[in-house]
Amino acid sequence: MTETHLDVLIVGAGLSGIGAAYHLQTRCPGKSFAILEARDAIGGTWDLFRYPGIRSDSDMHTLGYRFKPWTAAKAIADGPAIRDYVVETAKENGIDAHIRFGHRVKRAAWSSDDAQWTVEAETTGTGEPVRFTCSFLLMCSGYYRYDAGYTPDFEDQDAFTGQIVHPQLWPEDLDYSGKKVVVIGSGATAVTLVPEMATDAGHVTMLQRSPTYMVSRPSTDGIANSLRRMFPDKFAYGLTRWKNILLGWFFYNRAQTHPARIKDRLLSMVQEELGPDYDIETHFTPRYNPWDQRLCLVPDSDMFAAIRDKKASITTGTIDKFVETGIQLESGEVVPADIIVTATGLELQIFGGMDVLVDGRAVDPGDLVYYKGMMFDGVPNFANVFGYTNASWTLKADLTSEFVCRLINHLEESGASYAVPRLDPSEVDVEREPPLDSGYFARAIDRLPKQGSKMPWRQNHNYMKDLFAIRYGRLDDGAMQFVHKEAPATAPKPVQVAEPT
Repeated sequence: MTETHLDVLIVGAGLSGIGAAYHLQTRCPGKSFAILEARDAIGGTWDLFRYPGIRSDSDMHTLGYRFKPWTAAKAIADGPAIRDYVVETAKENGIDAHIRFGHRVKRAAWSSDDAQWTVEAETTGTGEPVRFTCSFLLMCSGYYRYDAGYTPDFEDQDAFTGQIVHPQLWPEDLDYSGKKVVVIGSGATAVTLVPEMATDAGHVTMLQRSPTYMVSRPSTDGIANSLRRMFPDKFAYGLTRWKNILLGWFFYNRAQTHPARIKDRLLSMVQEELGPDYDIETHFTPRYNPWDQRLCLVPDSDMFAAIRDKKASITTGTIDKFVETGIQLESGEVVPADIIVTATGLELQIFGGMDVLVDGRAVDPGDLVYYKGMMFDGVPNFANVFGYTNASWTLKADLTSEFVCRLINHLEESGASYAVPRLDPSEVDVEREPPLDSGYFARAIDRLPKQGSKMPWRQNHNYMKDLFAIRYGRLDDGAMQFVHKEAPATAPKPVQVAEPT
């Protein structure tokens, strides 16, 4: 088995991994690194998903990298454009030369005596085992399984005589022209698919168990495009980026402090789109407050236009079973279909599904506690990129990569061998809580790390707070311990996790 040593190993060559590599080679230029990517392409999510209309639900001035201006006219970009942006970033900066494609991580073991990780992978083509050692391990592998999506167990699914498709595994040759399509789900994927498929399908029905808040906005940012005509790209991009960050932050905070007012405004906007006779109460009024879960973006009102034109419709109800001609609801109504698309979510998976050990002890991700939303109690020289769910993913991804670079440089300057966050056992008032309130995460709460009830173990979910706490906050904050290899290593303590409430 071949073995390679590197200063830093990055897992994943998607939006987060390419960004992390840029920060690393810019801020830690003397450090060697490689990116392990299980697939054969750069782009992660934006290369994997190929369903019709695939697009971001965040503007590209904040989903894009801080260091690389987004210069296209459309701010709400489609998947291929985002993939091209990520690939271009990798090539422009020589990052693509550091990617080991077809390398799926299987196991990572930390040794305090050696102050390094041993990472075992296998090549996806041949299954050949490959081994790497590194001083710091940075996970940019996302939070879901790439080889399978989540589909509930529907009763009598085999009774349906048509085709069933999950968006994550979209067939290239799927012909839905003139056909009756039912899209199960009410999240971002469903809201993207329905108007796109409605242009060619006979009719598309979005079948939802409960509604999601939806908000329309133009796919182009007129202010951004004007600024780009007036100023250099980088300056214009910075202005637009901060405009959108502050507007998003303001709107989110208003939703938290005045939920009823924001709810009324969101629903009134939908009513204006669909007319006074449309049943907003049934089909567009969620059971929760705005931003308790992520809002669905409707660029250029395309979803509402499809409904107005009778090319698409929404049915709200609970599925009883599949039947030969479609889906029967508990009400007895049958929703006819030739094709059923199960836009029912993702199968969550942390750390790319690899096994993690610390000094011979197997680490259960469900027992871990987040440190500042990126490292974990008792796990040395290890970080995991997890972006925001109430703002653009990349805002937090960039901050995480910057922090890792600061930490690596501090280790070298101080002569310490490794850094490990420690939750002091005396802090009995730090309760373990789910990291997010989301349907995806509720299904997998036992397999996911928790957050603490106070800082630095609690996640802010707030870019403005994180900006100062992560980019400018002290590294030696009392929770982060810096260990010299010559000193006796302290074995990580077992973590006691309270049952989620």
